[in-house]
Amino acid sequence: MQHHALVSVATECGQDIAALLAEMQDESELFASPNTLAAVEQALLTMAHTLAQLGPPLRDHLTELDWAGWQALHAALLRRVTPRRELVWYGVQALVPATMGLLQRLWQRHPALLLTQP
Repeated sequence: MQHHALVSVATECGQDIAALLAEMQDESELFASPNTLAAVEQALLTMAHTLAQLGPPLRDHLTELDWAGWQALHAALLRRVTPRRELVWYGVQALVPATMGLLQRLWQRHPALLLTQP
């Protein structure tokens, strides 16, 4: 799969998470809604898994990305670690917005990289 497809999937997940959280006022509202939380966690898992598939050329241009944070979130969601509230909240409040900004910059500055294979 080309980097373009991977970045597209990650971007769609980030947009889905933003849409799910748009009406929420705070953290407690997310964690009080099991259906929304499950949808957010699924999108976070997909996004984390997708980002993990990016190859060195893109990773070299995403040095500001919190790779360790994504890896920890990915592992916690895969293993259904409890409690994971802090990690999930960090994901939606920090990892996703920062990643979306970095991916958007990547699209604008290095579009040719997105046509390479991971």
